[in-house]
Amino acid sequence: QVQLVESGGGLVQAGGSLRLSCVASGHIVGIGTMGWFRQDPEKQRELVAIVTADYSTNYADSVKGRFTISRDRNTVYLQMNSLKPEDTAVYYCSVQRFGVDYWGKGTLVTVSS
Repeated sequence: QVQLVESGGGLVQAGGSLRLSCVASGHIVGIGTMGWFRQDPEKQRELVAIVTADYSTNYADSVKGRFTISRDRNTVYLQMNSLKPEDTAVYYCSVQRFGVDYWGKGTLVTVSS
């Protein structure tokens, strides 16, 4: 089992920045792709960014050039710059380990206009 705990969410004005962190604990050996997803109440959960075990990255078009994903041994980060009101959502961390997806409980990001 892998446990994930996100932190770093909060309230920020448009144009501001936040840095999300997600710490994995438990059976962390073998963790592959790590990523961030987001969901607001009126939409389906969507991919924000992922980083593979060999540090390849992929981003949703809506965040390219503004967000940066990074990782170390057991933590994945999401640096969010130039935030927009439409970035408001609950952000979830997810990791894959031997074909199983694990999810955190989420952290709320609210961007005011």
